[in-house]
Amino acid sequence: MSERKKPETVVEPERYEFSEQPLHHFELGRRDFVKLVGGGVAVIALVPRSLAQESGRRFFRFEEKLPENIGAWLHIGENGAVTVYTGKAEMGQNIRTSLTQAVAQELHVKVASIRMVMGDTRLTPFDMGTFGSRTTPTMNKRLRRVAAAAHDLLIQLAAKRWNVAPSELVAADGRIRERNGSRTVAYAALAKGQTLAKAIVENDPLTPASEWTVDGTSVPKINGPEFVTGGHRFPSDISRPGMLFGKIVRPAAFGAKLVSVNDSKARAMPGVVVVHDGDFVGVAAPSEFEAARAARAIRAKWKADHQISSAELFEYLKTHAKSSDRGDYEEGSMKDGLASAAYRSHATYDISYIQHAPLEPRAAVAEWENGKLTVWTGTQRPFGVQEQLEAAFHLSKENCRVIVPDTGGAYGGKHTGEVAIEAARLARATGKPVKRIWSREEEFTWAYFRPAGVIEIRSGVSADGLLTAWEFHNYNSGAAAIRTPYFVPNQHIQFHPVDAPLRQGSYRALAATANHFARVSHMDDLANQVKM
Repeated sequence: MSERKKPETVVEPERYEFSEQPLHHFELGRRDFVKLVGGGVAVIALVPRSLAQESGRRFFRFEEKLPENIGAWLHIGENGAVTVYTGKAEMGQNIRTSLTQAVAQELHVKVASIRMVMGDTRLTPFDMGTFGSRTTPTMNKRLRRVAAAAHDLLIQLAAKRWNVAPSELVAADGRIRERNGSRTVAYAALAKGQTLAKAIVENDPLTPASEWTVDGTSVPKINGPEFVTGGHRFPSDISRPGMLFGKIVRPAAFGAKLVSVNDSKARAMPGVVVVHDGDFVGVAAPSEFEAARAARAIRAKWKADHQISSAELFEYLKTHAKSSDRGDYEEGSMKDGLASAAYRSHATYDISYIQHAPLEPRAAVAEWENGKLTVWTGTQRPFGVQEQLEAAFHLSKENCRVIVPDTGGAYGGKHTGEVAIEAARLARATGKPVKRIWSREEEFTWAYFRPAGVIEIRSGVSADGLLTAWEFHNYNSGAAAIRTPYFVPNQHIQFHPVDAPLRQGSYRALAATANHFARVSHMDDLANQVKM
């Protein structure tokens, strides 16, 4: 009997949230804008491209070059305040605190002296997004290296100032001192007027865990009192001078085309602006109540194709499958494997659509000034939303800024920027800032869903309980974790993509959970058959 080898584990990343088409398309002319003027930095350290940001970039559409200097990461002010920049978003996981601790540890400053700027496309370095639990293993380590590089530079500056060896100096509480205690100098004094550069090397030593005094300890949550007293401002709380409130007139179904619209009653309401651009119909008004009333007054007729019902869904997914080689795997002969089986099983597992129901519904405030767009919104991918806004309004990157205030959790549901686009379109028409907050009804109908799916499994087991055949077909829900971890000599595994009837995207490991559910359920059934 041939030696059984351990099956290869293949992880297929999900990409629904990066391929989902936007809700709105606008025909807008291009304009010429002046470039943003950048400010100076106090500390710069070069970052080798091989270390720049997270792995897996090849799967995504971003074409922007990654930052190669630490000027985008850390700044020491003349008052000794340390400002750190990261493209990550705080969505309830408390990474603002943990990342601050990492910098405080390596830079030898107090946690309270650090200000963490997060998710601002004009100020922070590029980041693919906040997903996949990658912040702690990647960004935490990155910022520790950034802080360690800045610490080394400051030590070298002090050594040069005093004409002593760097080994004679130590850092603590934002100051460099000689080991004999004769002289001290503040970081701010050393950094003043300087442009400092140092390469970050992958094997630069970091403080070992055994010597941590900040990392690995419990510190108060950054901005914690603001959260418990109601002082914190989520995206839905953002307010701008002269701000209006927006509402959208939704079609009757996904993919519906606007046939006609009568907005005369809404246009007659005081302070109301109606925007009609292709299939986009929206209003802006001085209050949310007035905006809702104006939207209800608009009479729109839509033409929509037949909508798939829940009863038809799974049959639709089976009959509308397309060809794809994603997740495909074949080994041995299914015919032989089934023929040699003492027990056979065939089962179908239906995977329903699931809505994210985020703690904070989608919200955005958009503001245009001199042709430049700024949007405050809750998203896990500020640079992705920036890219969507650029495409929707024909903007250059320099004239489109996305800022992410600390945001309510979304369980993978805030990758896309539809609410930001809606707010920006209304703001452009009115010439004033506009706030858009999705209702719960909109969240449950127009946001993207965890993909529904059909999973079919056909299998065979020998009399002694060994798997002889394994055929696995996933329709629509995704290819992640589609391969079985069990040894089976005869396999056929395939993912079948479908033009789905609803918008679909990330949801907590997406297809991995569906494929695992079906696989483990089927294994339980097989075990029951062979009394194991």
